[in-house]
Amino acid sequence: MNITKKILSTLLLTGSLAISSTASAADTLTFGTEATYAPFEFLNDKNEIVGFDVDIMHKICDEIKVTCNIVNQSFDGLIPSLKSRRIDAAIAGIDVTPERKKQVAFTQVYFDDSSVQFIVLKDGLTDLEQLMGKKVGYQNGTPYQKFLVERFPDATPVSYDSYQYAFLDLKAKRIDAIIASSLVTAQWLNTNSDVDTVGGKITDHEFFGEGLAIAVRQGNDKLLTQFNQALDKLKANGEFEAIYKKWFNK
Repeated sequence: MNITKKILSTLLLTGSLAISSTASAADTLTFGTEATYAPFEFLNDKNEIVGFDVDIMHKICDEIKVTCNIVNQSFDGLIPSLKSRRIDAAIAGIDVTPERKKQVAFTQVYFDDSSVQFIVLKDGLTDLEQLMGKKVGYQNGTPYQKFLVERFPDATPVSYDSYQYAFLDLKAKRIDAIIASSLVTAQWLNTNSDVDTVGGKITDHEFFGEGLAIAVRQGNDKLLTQFNQALDKLKANGEFEAIYKKWFNK
């Protein structure tokens, strides 16, 4: 009888631990990002992931009363990580495009980031017509490769896991230009006196999507609703605007 009681006690204890563990897991959300995309997400001098998206993420987690856990990984691995349940959401300057909508669900657009620019060295290209036969860097997982192939078929696209490596190659003159969001190129221009843009801003919703949104797994309607409600509240109470001014000085 005592043995039976011990077994039952052990089972009850194990069950309660399992329930506790599940509840704890439910109170933590893991966000994936790619921290080389300043000012949206990047590593500061303390090796901490910071930026506009990171502040938005923490505010959303505060609103829905969960703990945020953020992991840094390659941009082109974010959607596969979502689909395989290694992360719960992805926030990384992700444009909403028709191709991505087929794989994941998106929140409302929280940032209109629909223009791109080509960035070059100041002693380099002076006109987009000069891209013929030139190497242009872009980040894996972005729609920029397709744009380059269709709009600049005579250029040579060069893929990178991270923009920081593309930027190093541009500085070393191993590539001739980089295509990136105009907000990101503005950050580079502010901190590097030897680079410039060429050709002006380009807006093309066919390639660059509807704006930035947070990605979650398809079918996770509860989380999607929570995120959208939190974004609505942040925009209504002025906290979203404060974060925007902090990172974009407007």
